[in-house]
Amino acid sequence: MINIENISAEKPVLIAGPTASGKSALALEIAERQGGVIVNADASQVFDCWRAITARPSADEETRAPHALYGHHPFDAQYSAGHWLREVTPFLDANIRPIIVGGTGLYFQTLTQGMADIPPTPAEIRAEGDTLTLEQLLAQLDSATAARIDTLNRARVQRAWEVLRATGRALADWQDDTPPAILPITSCTALVMENDKDWLETRIRTRFSKMLDNGALGEIYAMRDRYDPNLTSCKAIGVPELVRYVDGHITLDEASEQVAIATRQYAKRQRTWFRKRMANWIKVAA
Repeated sequence: MINIENISAEKPVLIAGPTASGKSALALEIAERQGGVIVNADASQVFDCWRAITARPSADEETRAPHALYGHHPFDAQYSAGHWLREVTPFLDANIRPIIVGGTGLYFQTLTQGMADIPPTPAEIRAEGDTLTLEQLLAQLDSATAARIDTLNRARVQRAWEVLRATGRALADWQDDTPPAILPITSCTALVMENDKDWLETRIRTRFSKMLDNGALGEIYAMRDRYDPNLTSCKAIGVPELVRYVDGHITLDEASEQVAIATRQYAKRQRTWFRKRMANWIKVAA
């Protein structure tokens, strides 16, 4: 474990962790004590339509330290790890030290281990992938790629399928030809949140009420006419559930329970990813 006093104020800081683990609060505390710009590494928080639902930093928190790459993309824009890597790179060369925080493990992997230069996926192939079930996508993947990705994460599975379909080459093969990382672990302070399971469960259980208190339903009503379940932005936990509530298909209590279950399952997948791929990162408890 580590405390803030032992963190170098010169090196970039990476903070990974499951949802509700307190990583954003830690990033803000480091920024206020040591300076730096807090840079988002969470796939759901890049879109401009959801602040409360994705637990983006509040307007008040954004006044306490500089923040970047939050809510800066339109709800219907395509966004990938490649987009994020290109956008985060300038912060590594800036005069202000980046504190990169989020729960999307793939973003940290591309940053610290490099990323293959895979050609963009044609729109017609992405549309074809949208029509297939998760099982159909998985059935067409090679075993090497399937072993490397979260096979319960449809977006990751479809991305791997699209690469194979578009290029005729497996994602695993592209990854094996990955160029050097732009920020090796040795050049930064890499932290990963490791929380007590019961403590995290309690936090997850309170997430829904916090979403509502912070204006989640207002965000749903504002986006209802533009909601599209196929869009990446509209797959954020809490969005489909609250849309079903607003449309009268489930009660608010049922939406709360569904959000808790989805959040718990997502946090479990995140913890598994971090344990397997970030074993050499410094463990931090909230």
